[in-house]
Amino acid sequence: MVTTVGGLISESAAGAGYTLDLLWRCCLQLWTAARPRQLRETLHQMFICGIASMPVTLVVSIFTGAILGLNGGISLAKLGQENLIGGIVAVSITREMGPFMTGLILAASVGAAMAAEIGTMKVSEEIDALEVLGIDPARFLVVPRLVAMAVMTPIVTVYTNLLGTLGGAIISSAQFGVGWAAFKNGALDSLEPKDIYTGLFKAFVFGGVIASVACAQGLRARGGAIGVGQGVRRAVVVSFLMIIILGYFLTYLFYML
Repeated sequence: MVTTVGGLISESAAGAGYTLDLLWRCCLQLWTAARPRQLRETLHQMFICGIASMPVTLVVSIFTGAILGLNGGISLAKLGQENLIGGIVAVSITREMGPFMTGLILAASVGAAMAAEIGTMKVSEEIDALEVLGIDPARFLVVPRLVAMAVMTPIVTVYTNLLGTLGGAIISSAQFGVGWAAFKNGALDSLEPKDIYTGLFKAFVFGGVIASVACAQGLRARGGAIGVGQGVRRAVVVSFLMIIILGYFLTYLFYML
């Protein structure tokens, strides 16, 4: 039992150290993403992270806003304060649920695909071939994905916020009789610029974390197809945990200190 726990702790520490080292090396080479040879790959990754992920993200955002509007409306209707639904939905989506749901969706779809792609290259010795040719895998493979995810996650979050608020407005109007004008006024009165840039900064951090974790797990894959599958699972699990933990600390940083 002690040996098993010790092995898990040691493996977790090694994975965290490798991920932080990879992130640092990529940060030192971010400028290479704009080079002509890598710009095409960076744009391709931005398409995957943004446009290709938009349909499922927008569907989830609409129903997330609808759920917030429904639950908030049920509680507020008991107090006769249905006109507050707009403010609650807008602030909750913009400050927390928008970047949170966007991060989870991108981690489960794009992050998993990144880990699988790079993991397959690792077990098939393509990564070793790049190193033999003198090409740094961090610069060639990770930097375009890191830049694309960090840039596109806040952009996708903007659409998530808008569609989520729209979902809440639809439910508020249909179920609780709150007019569109009343919902909009309540949302605009409650929202502050701080809520907007806090949510977007969270999305930026989540994007960087997802790409770093996914690429690190792919580069550490061992043992053929089974190892790739385990790397993908770890990438998704670790990304989810980091999104939840960092979301709490970022909220504390912006609103409590």
